[in-house]
Amino acid sequence: MKRTLSYFLAALAGGILAMGAYDLLRHPSPAPTALSTTLHAPAVPASYTGAAVPVDLVPAAEISVNAVVHVTTETMVHYRNPLQDFFWGYRPSQPQPREGIGSGVIIAQDGYIVTNNHVVEGADKISVHLNDNRSLPARVVGRDPSTDIALLKVDAEGLPVLAFANSDEVKVGEWVLAVGNPMNLTSTVTAGIVSAKARNINLLQYDPGRDIFPIESFIQTDAAVNPGNSGGALVNTQGQLIGINTAIASTTGQYTGYSFAVPSNIVNKVTSDLLEYGSVQRAYLGVSIRNMDQTLADQARMDRIRGVYVNGLSEGGAAQAAGLKEGDVILKVDNIEVNNVPQLQEQVGKFRPGDQVTVTVLRDVKERVVDLTLRGRDGTGTLTAAPTKRELSQVLGAQLAPATADELRALKLENGVKVVAVDTGRLRSSGIREGFIITRVDDQAIRTPEDIERAIANKRGGVLIEGIYPNGTRAYYGLGI
Repeated sequence: MKRTLSYFLAALAGGILAMGAYDLLRHPSPAPTALSTTLHAPAVPASYTGAAVPVDLVPAAEISVNAVVHVTTETMVHYRNPLQDFFWGYRPSQPQPREGIGSGVIIAQDGYIVTNNHVVEGADKISVHLNDNRSLPARVVGRDPSTDIALLKVDAEGLPVLAFANSDEVKVGEWVLAVGNPMNLTSTVTAGIVSAKARNINLLQYDPGRDIFPIESFIQTDAAVNPGNSGGALVNTQGQLIGINTAIASTTGQYTGYSFAVPSNIVNKVTSDLLEYGSVQRAYLGVSIRNMDQTLADQARMDRIRGVYVNGLSEGGAAQAAGLKEGDVILKVDNIEVNNVPQLQEQVGKFRPGDQVTVTVLRDVKERVVDLTLRGRDGTGTLTAAPTKRELSQVLGAQLAPATADELRALKLENGVKVVAVDTGRLRSSGIREGFIITRVDDQAIRTPEDIERAIANKRGGVLIEGIYPNGTRAYYGLGI
């Protein structure tokens, strides 16, 4: 009896539950208002069809591949034998060639080629190999370690060129091609997108003693770049030059996902300066700056983080003369927004001393537009005069300066001229390296660079150069004239 009653009660409960569920399905309860959330999808443009737009990269590849060259270098390296030096004293070793590879971009039909400074720095011999299989000797017109750009010249006419694009207009996400000669694989084209702009990767070394003040505002891309691509082209889908491929982010030395290019606006300015003036005419704002953060934005009562913070002013600099103050936030340079230090450096780097620019700053929650005349490192707006004759440094391929009193005293010398830097040229070919102090040329005492110029004037065949290195090692070199 009890078992029959329990079966009855279970059946009754099941029936009641089934009727309740049926009623809920017929009349669902509204969701609680306090917990309801409405998602609003962004409006889709009327022109959107839902189909992917194909990108045709063939025309860009056809344009750029003929204007990108293979650069090979040869550097004579002197290998020292410490044991030999110890037992028999210093003896000049027989130089051995060391080869290097890179790429370059033809930017003028009469043979001007842009590449990376690190591709040709210190090279004794530079050759350029065109896509039509011609090989031509090249010389260095000028180098700029601050941007890792160098300008070469070959004797040729009617060469294919790449036109410069405005790198300020490059957008993150747009398709690009990297064209170069990785691993000696000539005329290689890879594709990717622009991953980021204004990247500073601390690639270039700050060295005020050599007038190196790095400007890093790289275009980052995921187009495959490997050793040998340095100095090659980064182009847009129209086949226009938007950057010079310079570095990769890698722990192995090979491409692992990201590469970096110097923006074309910087390249265009640097190469124009090297061609016209022989050196880069670099302009300065005369400020110390830092990136904005939340704390600085709160102090400036800004609604969002933007701009670049002015941390200090240089005495007598362009910013001070224009009325900028410490604590100002620079928002724009000539109507182009700058939201980090590399972006600001890139924009200022496009100008020369004496150029006038408008700078938009935020001060006391108000935007102000300031007219500012940029100045050079010396605090003036004067440009460096273009060379009127072939200077001694160009002939010898070196930068020379009188040895200081301290250097002469330390080496117990009465006179001497120091080799400050050695580039492609006759001094490097002879084996002379940086730091060498030239004391005599063909038995004539040398006190100034002009003394060297007079000593080699009208010489034919060769001269004997005597001198001493900072470590006290005396050396003698034969220099062909």
